Amino acid sequence: MAISTLDGYIAATKQKLSIFKQAARTTVAAVPFSLFDIAGSPGAGTLAIGNTANGLVHTDATAGYHPINTITGTGYVTGVAFGNSVAGSVKLYDRLFSAGAYSFNSNVTLASQPSYAGRVPGGDYKGLEIWLETVTAFTGSQSIAITYLDQDGVSSVTGTIATGVAPTIGRMFRVPLAAGDSGVQRIDVVTSSVSTVGTFNVHVMRPLWRGRIAMINGGENHDFLRTGMPEIYDTSALFPVFYIDSTTSGVPELYIQIAQG
Repeated sequence: MAISTLDGYIAATKQKLSIFKQAARTTVAAVPFSLFDIAGSPGAGTLAIGNTANGLVHTDATAGYHPINTITGTGYVTGVAFGNSVAGSVKLYDRLFSAGAYSFNSNVTLASQPSYAGRVPGGDYKGLEIWLETVTAFTGSQSIAITYLDQDGVSSVTGTIATGVAPTIGRMFRVPLAAGDSGVQRIDVVTSSVSTVGTFNVHVMRPLWRGRIAMINGGENHDFLRTGMPEIYDTSALFPVFYIDSTTSGVPELYIQIAQG
């Protein structure tokens, strides 16, 4: 059942998860990067998804994600304590759908894509985001277009996204949706051109929380009032995206509290 009172929160069963990385990645200041393949806890995941034809729905059981205890009622993110050896921001997502790694010259129409409807609260696809993740470095600016079903199940095209740079490993790009769209039900076509080297993943992700580390070796502790208690599932694939102020990711850590009603 839902947590609707302070007493309900206090009495709720809780789990605390730890996500940290023990090595740094070279980054570009103030742009998003993935550290999914960097060693830490949980252990490193594999950057290349390994399926370009259909895509996959990752869960907490997939290598690289933190296991989540069984949730019999409704689960919520009710606290995040976080810090890093460098200043920057971090966003926490539930990574719903992933496909890749696509080559620099791909033109792939997906088929029989698995559904992630079971991880969309209330069946409301609004707010879901499309992201690109660099798996191997590119040469030159890459142009990528995604055809997808929007929040209402209507086919849309993002248009062509020019990266503007030669993306390095782990660099991520949030893909702007078509005018009037606010969410994503399915990825249908991935088209890529211009570069001569490089591969990338395509993800659909649900935002859960955001925090800012204002200084070197700093951090904060957000309680349930600051997290907003977004819903979470016992199959959720928790995935942090880092926006670092400098050119190294540092060694970030997050302690996440999950409560279930």
